Amino acid sequence: MFEIFDKVKQIKDIKQAIVLLEENISFDNIIDKTIKFCIMAHEDQYRKSGEPYAVHPILVASLVANLTNDNVMVVASLLHDVVEDTSYNIEFIKKEYGEDVANIVNGLTKIDQLKSNSSVNLKIQPSNALTFRKLLVASIDDVRILVIKLCDRVHNMLTLEYMSTTKQLQVAQESMIVYVPIAHRLGMSSIKNILEDLSFYYLHNKEFQTIDNYIATNRSKLIVSINSFVSKISLLLQLHGYSKKEISISNRIKHHYSIYLKMQRKGAHIDEVLDLMAIRVLVNKPIDCYRVLGLLHTNSKPLISRFKDYVALPKENGYQTIHTTVFNDAKIYEIQIRTFDMHKVAELGVAAHWKYKQQSATSFLKPSLDWLKTLSLSETTAEQFYDDAKEELYSDEIVAYSPRGDIYTMPRGATAYDFAYLVHSDIGNKAKSCTINEIAKPLLTQVQNGDIVSISLSDVNIARCSWLDLVKTSRAKKSIKLMCSSINRRLDIINGRNIIKTIFRKYDNISFDAIKTDQFKNVASNLQYLKNIKKSIEKDYVKDLGLVAKFKLENISLKEYIFDNIVLYSNFKVKSLVFNHCCHPKLGDDIVAIGDGKVNITIHHKMCSKAPQDESNICYMFFVQWANNKLFGYSVKIGLPSTKGELASILTYLFNLGANILFISYGKDKNSLIQYCDLEFEVDISNKMKLIQLLEQKMKIIEFLSREDAYK
Repeated sequence: MFEIFDKVKQIKDIKQAIVLLEENISFDNIIDKTIKFCIMAHEDQYRKSGEPYAVHPILVASLVANLTNDNVMVVASLLHDVVEDTSYNIEFIKKEYGEDVANIVNGLTKIDQLKSNSSVNLKIQPSNALTFRKLLVASIDDVRILVIKLCDRVHNMLTLEYMSTTKQLQVAQESMIVYVPIAHRLGMSSIKNILEDLSFYYLHNKEFQTIDNYIATNRSKLIVSINSFVSKISLLLQLHGYSKKEISISNRIKHHYSIYLKMQRKGAHIDEVLDLMAIRVLVNKPIDCYRVLGLLHTNSKPLISRFKDYVALPKENGYQTIHTTVFNDAKIYEIQIRTFDMHKVAELGVAAHWKYKQQSATSFLKPSLDWLKTLSLSETTAEQFYDDAKEELYSDEIVAYSPRGDIYTMPRGATAYDFAYLVHSDIGNKAKSCTINEIAKPLLTQVQNGDIVSISLSDVNIARCSWLDLVKTSRAKKSIKLMCSSINRRLDIINGRNIIKTIFRKYDNISFDAIKTDQFKNVASNLQYLKNIKKSIEKDYVKDLGLVAKFKLENISLKEYIFDNIVLYSNFKVKSLVFNHCCHPKLGDDIVAIGDGKVNITIHHKMCSKAPQDESNICYMFFVQWANNKLFGYSVKIGLPSTKGELASILTYLFNLGANILFISYGKDKNSLIQYCDLEFEVDISNKMKLIQLLEQKMKIIEFLSREDAYK
């Protein structure tokens, strides 16, 4: 399919674009009508490259036609920017082209109120989070929307050279972090590979050029070497009854980004990577995959550690292939074995079902779209939805098994607790303990590829609200949030009531009956709200008891006490404040302040078992919050070369900036597809741009996020 990408990149005028479209799909009256309307609707509009804007939707339609051969999707592709960029509305599209086309176009159209937001932010993001959520949610009912969006993104990446450097980096990062994983989840390896290489070109141009130059210089030598082995395989299979019509053997140089990942994994230069080329054997039937595998293994020495059977255990995206690596003449060769139908699915993914719709439906394994449905369960803001989606998508995958042999695909780094929620939300809520490969392990143990996980259940739900940041999957996070929201509300009411009662503890005859239960909820978190409630109680007290009560209440004023990065308010004298060792709350956690009835205060996490958990736990409590002028939280993803001492150097640099490291993740799995380091830290630098400049002096930033600026 890479031929069409080259053609698309070269085309700059409408006539050539129409010719390419007609090469990929037979025109009918509707397509012909839509092309004319598309050109008319986008008349006098031009792209940054200078060509008429209509060239873009026609070329996107060409890519879609090449992938799917589906008329409805081609028509929707031609119209995908009409509602967004012209005066025509979705009702017009529905009237002229039908509801099916209109629904696809609507799913691809940006949210109106945010169209003008073209600001570039170092935080990787789509044009806006609302549009991104709309796109994914609409795709649950109609995945054709995502297929067209991916083709749209491919053409935008092919013409990215006309954008500013800042815009190039933003779009390339967004493509790598969001759209490459979407293409992977849909099984569309041809789209995934081109997006990876195009993004790689802009994000790591020096490394791209190194690989490109090496391939250009050594191509002939590489091809001669692998052709010799291909001939040997062909002769071997023919000798065992496979005619040339029954099999297809091809070889290819791996695409640039794939080679780069191998270099990163091994910490090697390109000339040290032995398997730059791959061989693919296509056969008619699944059983032939194993016969060919047997012949290869009995005639060449296999590397067992690099054997994977995705025919028996397909990936969630429908991918089926046997991967093996063998020695031959002191060289290493990677070989893929699959059927012709499996090859169509591997290249086109979900699009194969439209491209080859005349074939039996059972010919192709359909990619699972459960990940889309999981994301749609979110009731968070659009910004949080985008972050959740990005985290869910941009992860290497592993496979884990239930004791019954059921297969579950999880992101690398997921825990047994994530596994429990993946099976069912009730299993996660009641998870008590687990075994992994029949060995008892903590629920937060990271699951490895191929592990068998068994979950033991409690009779009741077990809330683990402090584990929210320790799980990996969005399904686990959302389930924990849902369970804990009701717990948080109950605790807020209990804490609020205790704070109010502590303030008025010297006045036995004060009644709190006039305060509704829900009014206590905000007392522990909103100082002004607390003062208003206090004032309301005082007013009622004076009203009932007159001037004597007013005189008594004159001394009830809340005084501010500051202890390092803690601010506490009390109408009683406070001498000391300490953190209890039982729960270790970190900066930003929900905390409560409990008094001993004298002058000493202890800080606990709100969820701590030693903090009040029900209405019977009546104790002295005080309004407390973190000081907001001390430390600022940041998260950063950085790329690191696999050289000794590199991470230590980075951490030393952060220490010298006065940073407090909260979380670090680096090199946890040698099989990870990318070497990167995730860091969470606090520092007394509030200016984000200044901090980025300081960090870039020492490290290569892939993504940067301020805790206070999750998405702007």
